[in-house]
Amino acid sequence: MSFKHHKQMSESFLTAAFLSVSGGLQDAYTYIFRGKVFANAQTGNIVLLSQSIIEKDFGRAIHYLVPLLFFALGIAIAECIHVKFQRIQHIHWRQLVLVLEILLLLAVGFLPTRLNLLANAMVSFSCAMQVQSFRKVNGYAFASTMCIGNIRSGTDALCAFIRTRDKNTLRKSLCYWGIILLFAIGAGIGGYGITIFGMRTIWISCMLLLIGFLMMFIKEEQTEHMEPMTL
Repeated sequence: MSFKHHKQMSESFLTAAFLSVSGGLQDAYTYIFRGKVFANAQTGNIVLLSQSIIEKDFGRAIHYLVPLLFFALGIAIAECIHVKFQRIQHIHWRQLVLVLEILLLLAVGFLPTRLNLLANAMVSFSCAMQVQSFRKVNGYAFASTMCIGNIRSGTDALCAFIRTRDKNTLRKSLCYWGIILLFAIGAGIGGYGITIFGMRTIWISCMLLLIGFLMMFIKEEQTEHMEPMTL
């Protein structure tokens, strides 16, 4: 016996693919074009912040501290949106997050390099909202704006497959490594795009997020099978 129900498109691999390409692009954009600051990899910013403080280069330290603070703020705002709009009709609360993210990144594309501090803060804020709001792909916990957790989970699932030959663990591993590959492709697009479009390269990310936003109007059917009961 089988039945169908609608799965939330925000957790589909296709949506995660566009978000991951966008996440890789954003990280490359801020690091290459906006003064070697990470939009997503806050661990890297903490290392560089600490180094700057030790070297008593407090002006440089601010460039790493501000994105850190805005990343934390972005997580808080995303959670507020979730709580306030989770029961809204006709549109999913995660789509509201994407709309805000698109508007922020659109504005970043207009900011000159002398406003890199503001630009990096806005991108970090945007990334934080995304990573807080989109936590699953095909039922697996993941991150669309960073790779360390995905690498751990993908490798763990691969080791489980080698040990058990369970095809489900292989599919899980491939899902994670696919996300990692897409993130890397996004970073490559960002690096190459900067040579052509400069500060407006971030608008490519806006287009990717817009596609993700529109895709979430689709209700994806998922078939589940039930074993017949035996007496």
